[in-house]
Amino acid sequence: GKFRLDYAEDHNAAPPLSVLDVYDVNAPFGNLNVSLPVTKNNPDLKEERTKGFEAGLEMRFLSDKIGFDVTYYKQNTIDQIYPAAVSRATGFFSKFINAGDVQNTGVEVSLYFRPVHTRDFDWRVDLNWARNRNKVLDLGGIQNLLLASFQGGVSINAAVGEPYGTIKGRDFQYLNGERIVNPANGRYLQSATSDVIIGDVNPDWIGGVTNTLRYKNISLSFLIDVKKGGDMFSLDLYYGLATGLYPETAGNNELGNPIRNPVSAGGGLLFQGVKPDGTPNTTRISAVDFGAQGYRRNPAAAFVYDASFVKLRELNLNFDLPGKILGDKKYVKGITIGAYGRNLWIIHKNLPYADPEDGLSSGNVQGYQSGSYPTVRTVGVNLNVKF
Repeated sequence: GKFRLDYAEDHNAAPPLSVLDVYDVNAPFGNLNVSLPVTKNNPDLKEERTKGFEAGLEMRFLSDKIGFDVTYYKQNTIDQIYPAAVSRATGFFSKFINAGDVQNTGVEVSLYFRPVHTRDFDWRVDLNWARNRNKVLDLGGIQNLLLASFQGGVSINAAVGEPYGTIKGRDFQYLNGERIVNPANGRYLQSATSDVIIGDVNPDWIGGVTNTLRYKNISLSFLIDVKKGGDMFSLDLYYGLATGLYPETAGNNELGNPIRNPVSAGGGLLFQGVKPDGTPNTTRISAVDFGAQGYRRNPAAAFVYDASFVKLRELNLNFDLPGKILGDKKYVKGITIGAYGRNLWIIHKNLPYADPEDGLSSGNVQGYQSGSYPTVRTVGVNLNVKF
């Protein structure tokens, strides 16, 4: 058994060319062409600092047939450097600032065990699980820092008292948890502003399971990767449901009639919800109207989806050449021939028609999906020679 306790601090300098104002030099056309950048630099920037505390316990039992490693951590990032949005009247779109305090706390767990362990056959299972919770504690006097704004009327934000990475946009109006429908036209009532939290990009937890099986010189391993929770806004569905691209806009309704038939003939849509007086909605709307199920008649919250998934992330099959094949070539310690595959199968997901890991950015700005391409599988073979 091992117990560990750590405390560390890390300092990051400002990004290049973010302190003193300089001109942007554009592609020359005739005389030299320069312009002001859209982001105001800041000579008073301070270093970004991260302070972290960590405690962990690692234990192994039964001649290394089972073991675990548990870690708890708490980390605060202070004076983070961001380009914060400013009034366009200043001549700039944004300005570099030091923005307060963001706290992350979490638990990471890894566990392994060997159900079978013999000379010819070995089976090992590795599990990992992690949960992180972050919260914006301070933004240097600002209540909300706009990280990015996107088509569809949504934005990704860091707001004081909220997780880092909230999605804001127009929401439905609710009565006792039920969406309110306007009885005059059968459409949902929407919030008055787009400054409403409609999602959180942070997952509830992530994890994975790796199985490794070996029989004599042959080994097979595969990794199942899991993410639970986290929200994503889909611009594809925002437009696709408005224009009749997806199958939800056709087919039959709950009455068994073609959805695109006239309402008078039993077609159309009946949105689930209640009238302002609390009684169930009974007003149908035409499904042939442009935007009936898309952005034109629905708030941005209608296109926020759970980004959970279960994937067969990786599979490896390897064969170690027996030593007798190598003969007396002592300079070669071993040869392994193998085949592998990655991103082979999305076993489960809740986001329709796209990979939940798709997005415009892998950095601070997450939770926005647009123009998805099919997920690419990777397969290959390899040769590993040990000297």
